[in-house]
Amino acid sequence: MTLIKRQIPNFITLLNLLAGSVATVFAVQGDLSMASLFVVLGIFFDFFDGLAARALDVKSEMGLQLDSLADMVTSGLVPGLVMCQLLYRTLSPSSDLAFLSPETSWMVFIGFIITLGSAYRLAKFNIDERQTDSFIGLPTPANALLILSLGLILEYHPESFMTPWIESTYVLIFISVLSVFLLNAEVKLFALKFKNLDIKANWYRYFMVLFSVMTLIWLHFVAIPIIILVYLLLSVLIPEPKNQQNKQ
Repeated sequence: MTLIKRQIPNFITLLNLLAGSVATVFAVQGDLSMASLFVVLGIFFDFFDGLAARALDVKSEMGLQLDSLADMVTSGLVPGLVMCQLLYRTLSPSSDLAFLSPETSWMVFIGFIITLGSAYRLAKFNIDERQTDSFIGLPTPANALLILSLGLILEYHPESFMTPWIESTYVLIFISVLSVFLLNAEVKLFALKFKNLDIKANWYRYFMVLFSVMTLIWLHFVAIPIIILVYLLLSVLIPEPKNQQNKQ
């Protein structure tokens, strides 16, 4: 029974990996909506595997490594593929060219620097003892949502003010480079985990949750880049107390 209990968080982590693997297939096929859906599902499992490990008191080094491997697919490989698809669409608007054909522009694969930056961030997290109190650099799930939101904006909000920017090859390359920087920047970011309900101590967390919900209702997918920008700005302006524990 103890052995089964110890494997429950690992099973949830493997569900994260499964969701990321399915998302990879959809991303290669150019179905960015379904890829995004399975990434969100994977991030959901990623949240609950750590919760289960703490609740069952079965945290382990294997679980930590397995978690990062799963995140590498769900929040590392898939956003890189999505950016490759977005670059492909700006470079081959006629859609006559197959995504992986020999004639595909080499610039399409610049999107994979997001995957490389995510791998470095995940490896650094596993050995960086400073990140027991707060995030240092943008967590890979948040970065994945940022990149995935670009494809969702194009599909569901083509009239958005962001659309002309997302349809620019050089803007997408800039976003890719910026993504790698944000993932690995030496910037401390607060966590949304509430250790108590005190409003004075957690006002910025309450603000962030309320702002996120209202903005998502109002702007839908367009809200995601805005939410992440506000989160970054708040983190810089409001340093996180050192007694906050969390995982990536």
